[in-house]
Amino acid sequence: MQIIRATKTAEQAGAYYVRIQAMARKHHITLYAEFDEHDTPDTKYIVFVDDYLPVATCRLYAIDDERVMLGRIVVLPEYRRQGLGTRVVEEAEKWAKELGYQKAVVESRDNKTLFYEKMGYTADYTQKIVGETFTCYRMEKDLMLSR
Repeated sequence: MQIIRATKTAEQAGAYYVRIQAMARKHHITLYAEFDEHDTPDTKYIVFVDDYLPVATCRLYAIDDERVMLGRIVVLPEYRRQGLGTRVVEEAEKWAKELGYQKAVVESRDNKTLFYEKMGYTADYTQKIVGETFTCYRMEKDLMLSR
C-alpha cells in the first residue's frame, strides 16, 4: 500500500475514482452532487493505492486561516475494516498541521460519529445537517493537541 498526497491530475483522478465507486454508485449520487465547488485543481487529496488501484481517499480544503475541512473520506467496500479510514484521516491531519492549520473539521454522517470520536473529534449534536443523501453532524478536533 502506498499513500499519496495527491497534487497532480492523475493522482486526483484516483480520489475521484474511489468516490464514484464507493459513494456515487452505492447511494445513487449524481456527479454534480458528489463533486462540488471544493473539487478544484488546487484542492488537496490523500489517496491510498493498493498496487495500482486507488482504494481510499480524503479531501482537504481551507475553511479559514486556522481551520481545515476534511471530507469525502471514502474507502472502497472491499477494503473496509482494515484501518484505511483511520490512516487516511491521520495523514490528512498531518498534512493539515504541516500547512499550519490548528483545527480539523468534519461533517460526519450520523452513523459514523463514533469513528471520529475515537480519533479525538468532538461533535455538536445540537447542530444537525440534513442533506439530500445523509444526515450529518459537524465535528472538530484541535490538531495542536494531537501528536
